[in-house]
Amino acid sequence: MARPKGVTIRDVAQRAGVSVAAVSMALNDTGTLSAATRLRIRALAEEMDYQADALARGLRRSSVGAIGLVIRSLDALGEYAPRGVDVFTRYIGAISAQAMDRGLSVMLVPDPTRRPTPPLALSLDGYIVTMPHLDDPVVALLERRGIPYVTLGRDPSRPDFTDWATEDDGASFRRIYEHFAASGARSIVLLRGTDPNAWNIDSEATYRSWCESAGITPRVYMSAERAGEHGGERVAHAIVDDAIPDAILCHTGRQAAGVLAGLTARGVAVPDRTMLAAASDSEHTRHSRPAISAVELHAEETTLALLDLLQARIAGEPSAGPVLTTCRFRVRASSRRSQTNA
Repeated sequence: MARPKGVTIRDVAQRAGVSVAAVSMALNDTGTLSAATRLRIRALAEEMDYQADALARGLRRSSVGAIGLVIRSLDALGEYAPRGVDVFTRYIGAISAQAMDRGLSVMLVPDPTRRPTPPLALSLDGYIVTMPHLDDPVVALLERRGIPYVTLGRDPSRPDFTDWATEDDGASFRRIYEHFAASGARSIVLLRGTDPNAWNIDSEATYRSWCESAGITPRVYMSAERAGEHGGERVAHAIVDDAIPDAILCHTGRQAAGVLAGLTARGVAVPDRTMLAAASDSEHTRHSRPAISAVELHAEETTLALLDLLQARIAGEPSAGPVLTTCRFRVRASSRRSQTNA
């Protein structure tokens, strides 16, 4: 796929009314330019979306043998190593190892729309973007630059985009609700996140559809992903104040651990009074007492599909997506009721 030429250093120089050498000095923080001139040139370069093009000279139309990975959920969290959350490191490890088997390197790139952009970030052969948001600026940037990309999870803004793969989340969520119902649950709460991605949007749609078919009144609560355990604990108190349900499904392990703490503080026994599960396994779910039932994602299967899709897209081949892979719901003590309690 040919890359657009983009803005050149000469374009910036012409716009700023200075020499090419002056632009180079301003961007590289060299020379004897005044501070005001240096700042003005940098501001114009940023406005013209020039950054990284200078570093990418000569690499535009040739393969560099490397792909980028942008983890939008961590960009939204504002931290890249949240305590106890291992799902992202599993994806990173699987993608990196599988890419190396294919002769590719992987660059982990924080939100490339934020300045400064990492060197060479916009000259990579392609990108995997995880959990893109509605009207995601990262997707818009890659589209504008003509950089091939695929997504982990569908792009909620682009229903016609098919180069994506993910676990079959809809089937996983329905499996959890059926598990709750088989254990006697007649009222089930969903606690979802607030990031505007397909996982949050689609899971609520799946929940409401299942509730309608089961004759259950839906109850949806929301907590920002970055609120973690504290957010889950706050929501637990709100849930209990409204009416104690038979079961609660939380999107993240951190939310579930917080909900467990909040229920315990209010004297609500888990699982005897309220069953609890999470849609994403983590150290929080495995190490809680009781251990929390959770969905185990098969990162290796999904990342293989993503790399296949990306290499096909780089080569200009027709899309073979979307691809739905399997995952496992591991039942633990938090939702395992004895027959007498069901």
